Amino acid sequence: MVPASAVIVIAAYIAAQLIADITSVKIGVVGGLAVDMGTFIYPITFTLRDLVHKVLGKKNTRVLILMAAAVNLFMVLYTWWASTIPSDTMSDPDGAFFGAYAMIFGPLWRITIASILAEVVSELVDTEVYHWFVTKITRNFQWLRVLVSNSISVPIDNAIFVLIAFAPLFGFQDHFLTVPWPVVWEIFLFNLMVKYGMTLLSLPLIYLTPDRAVDQ
Repeated sequence: MVPASAVIVIAAYIAAQLIADITSVKIGVVGGLAVDMGTFIYPITFTLRDLVHKVLGKKNTRVLILMAAAVNLFMVLYTWWASTIPSDTMSDPDGAFFGAYAMIFGPLWRITIASILAEVVSELVDTEVYHWFVTKITRNFQWLRVLVSNSISVPIDNAIFVLIAFAPLFGFQDHFLTVPWPVVWEIFLFNLMVKYGMTLLSLPLIYLTPDRAVDQ
């Protein structure tokens, strides 16, 4: 029987990824530095992944990572399709809502590619590091296994996402998401600081579930 705790952390994991991907389109300024607004929710997915690993094991965690990527892709495909459908003339007589919706949710392909690649690569790396730690180092100090795995996977995730999503690469200089290199560097540094901060805050969550299937 799958424990209720596994259902909860799986739902939270996928929800956090979806929320982070949607809000990453917004580039805000916090503390005088540019940051994509998904940064404040996404880092918790690494600790939630660790919780799934504890309850359901390595193989099932890999399946969850790939399934979450599929859900993210479906979300963007569906929102893109919805953005192409004309609005009802009674509810949107001048087409303003249609235009605004299409502008926000229509051209999300670069964010989608960046998010999914960063999530899949970094979370799979996190899975391997976490598994190595608990099987080769120690099953004690659960907070340390989270810190070690996140310290490797978070910079990987950050680099992949920021470069693909916002850097002036591959001829995307005129894309509305492209920002100058100084801003890219700001986003990278601030995202990294926020993600490590969220990692530290989320460390206690690892104690919410017992080690049931970490070796599977």
